[in-house]
Amino acid sequence: MTTTLKFETAKAANLEEAITEAITEARTTCELDGSDSAGCAVAWDIVEELQAEKAHQQQAKPNKTSLENYCDRHPASVECLIYDV
Repeated sequence: MTTTLKFETAKAANLEEAITEAITEARTTCELDGSDSAGCAVAWDIVEELQAEKAHQQQAKPNKTSLENYCDRHPASVECLIYDV
């Protein structure tokens, strides 16, 4: 579980870096080619797609209930014990 969390955090950080780099590249492309050029439009489309992916990943995360949060902190408490019948 910790490995997955580390991977998701790294993936989010890489996506954030990719967005920042794409914005910089889009600005540079638009300055060089002009704001009406096809290259400028494509560069900003890439930024938009990366931002959409980031938003999708944030929505995909399941929210834990307060009981799940409590059990993560106190796994041995009576409320968190699971019995196989």
